Amino acid sequence: MWPDLIAKSKAGGLDVIETYVFWNLHEPEPRQYNFEGGNDLVRFLKTIQEAGLYAHLRIGPYACAEWNYGGFPVWLHSIPGIQMRTDNEPFKNEMQIFTTKIVEMMKKENLFAWQGGPIILAQIENEYGNEEQHYGEKGKSYINWVAKMAEAQNITVPWVMCQQKDAPDPIINTCNGFYCDSFEPNSIKKPKMWTENWSGWFLTFGGRVPHRATEDVAFAVAQFFQKGGTFQNYYMYHGGTNFGRTAGGPFISTSYDYDAPLDEYGYIRQPKWGHLKELHQALKKNEVALTNGDINSISLGHDLEATIYSVNTTGACVAFLSNAHPRKDATVQFNGKSYYLPAWSVSILPDCENVVFNTARVSTQTSSMGMEKVSLESLLPVETSTKNTKPFGKWFWHKELIGIWGGEHFSGNGLLEQLYTAKDKSDFLWYTNSVHIDEDEPLSKNKTQVYLHVGTRGHALHVFVNGKFAGTQTGSYNNTSFTMHLPITLKFGTNEIALLSVTVGWQ
Repeated sequence: MWPDLIAKSKAGGLDVIETYVFWNLHEPEPRQYNFEGGNDLVRFLKTIQEAGLYAHLRIGPYACAEWNYGGFPVWLHSIPGIQMRTDNEPFKNEMQIFTTKIVEMMKKENLFAWQGGPIILAQIENEYGNEEQHYGEKGKSYINWVAKMAEAQNITVPWVMCQQKDAPDPIINTCNGFYCDSFEPNSIKKPKMWTENWSGWFLTFGGRVPHRATEDVAFAVAQFFQKGGTFQNYYMYHGGTNFGRTAGGPFISTSYDYDAPLDEYGYIRQPKWGHLKELHQALKKNEVALTNGDINSISLGHDLEATIYSVNTTGACVAFLSNAHPRKDATVQFNGKSYYLPAWSVSILPDCENVVFNTARVSTQTSSMGMEKVSLESLLPVETSTKNTKPFGKWFWHKELIGIWGGEHFSGNGLLEQLYTAKDKSDFLWYTNSVHIDEDEPLSKNKTQVYLHVGTRGHALHVFVNGKFAGTQTGSYNNTSFTMHLPITLKFGTNEIALLSVTVGWQ
């Protein structure tokens, strides 16, 4: 899908493709690297270059991205004395090894801009400024070390840190958010950059499908460039699907559609794709004035503003007329003419006179996609099956044994920390116990009716009693912890109780 997605992005007016580098995908075990198939980072970047686009390489190596464990490989926890994302030698050593590995790969393949490649920007760390206060002085010394380590890589293209107000020079601090027009970098020597314009939001299990209005996205972009912005990236332009166990969270769904201009399956979402394409065209028509012009802003009233970029030597001129009131339309006077501005909108005038685009006026035809139920008969039968595997149309279902089976088991008292126990190899952990009840043992009025109480930090728990399903309970995205109070029926004699603890993505 890469060439098709990149081609649609270019057709939509994009110049740069951003991509994360997920540490746990590329180094699933210490010094065992995987850059094959869908993990072929070099091939992806070369595909971008072949399309005539640039690349922003977000090395991290912490990514967040609602990705499992934020992109960290779980084997980091087995390193003695390690503490993540702080001034900790074991962690810094591993971070430097992986960062250097990626940088050297890029240099070897001539992928940086100075080598004729597509990479014009690189990112180190990710939104650490949101967490730095929790680390105290070690957080500050860590971020200073990160900056020095990155600069020592000598990639000769700018490094950025998003959401990092104290990014050390020359690292450029950038903005992530729904709106970044009021953002300013921490030095006048640094450009105003927006690394994540959230085109929608992620979907959680049990949550509503998020939506961000096309007009609002366009308004945010136009205001950003009106206020001196130089670089803006959509997060996401295409989000795709969290295949396998890559969804993080907890409780992040497998769909990472994000209400993006290209939907989960790579189809163009209208009117978002088309309206933003028209916005991009309007902005690019004014490249000379935006990059070389003098800026002058004029108040046209409450929440009303005109911003003019002009180049005296060439006569190039572009004006932005904005109405930042969320509900009230307005008519303004500018250069002796009247202009109607819908609420929460920006008009772009490439000659400082005629409006070619307004963010609230959508001319692109709307398209919609829905899900349809299909009958089982419409699915082709699968002819092969085994003793425990049965055909179900195009799908197979597999009958698993209840409780512990296979070789990986041990005895202990109490519940375990599942991340360290399963080591990210599985989302499932079985607990089994047996309870013997004598016939003369006093129970309750209902004799064998009792309650099972289990306290857990999440994420889901299935209960089986004597080989039969007894109940289930889950946490949620906002509250993963819960205590199960489940009525179960026991028999006289020996009872087998099996608990299946399930994780739904790591944060």
